[in-house]
Amino acid sequence: MQLPPGVHTATWREVVARFGTNDARRAILDGLLRALQALKVAGCRRVWIDGSFVTSKEFPGDFDGCWDHGDVDFALLDPVLLDFGGHREAQKAKFNGELFVAENPADGMGRLFLDSFQGDRDGRSKGIDPDRS
Repeated sequence: MQLPPGVHTATWREVVARFGTNDARRAILDGLLRALQALKVAGCRRVWIDGSFVTSKEFPGDFDGCWDHGDVDFALLDPVLLDFGGHREAQKAKFNGELFVAENPADGMGRLFLDSFQGDRDGRSKGIDPDRS
């Protein structure tokens, strides 16, 4: 089960209530909260959460997401959030998931991360959850 197509707005409290259904998911949420706090310090105002974490999968491995760089002061940004090497291992180690810049290209076809997160691997539309940091 996944979110229906579209962008679904939620508060942090709503995200925790909906997706923090077991200890494994709460551990992922702890990392997501650390990432959101780091982004907020740098001025980020919006993050979109994606991946198996925002499905009914009982034990997702991590979260995926992207963030709006519009108001971000990159001098204040945790450098790990810009480390995309090694399959984003540094991000996963620090935040239990991975985040991309929403406005960056996601693939060789010119789709941005924000756009690519609104479709599944089979090309069907799906929803994403923005968390206002």
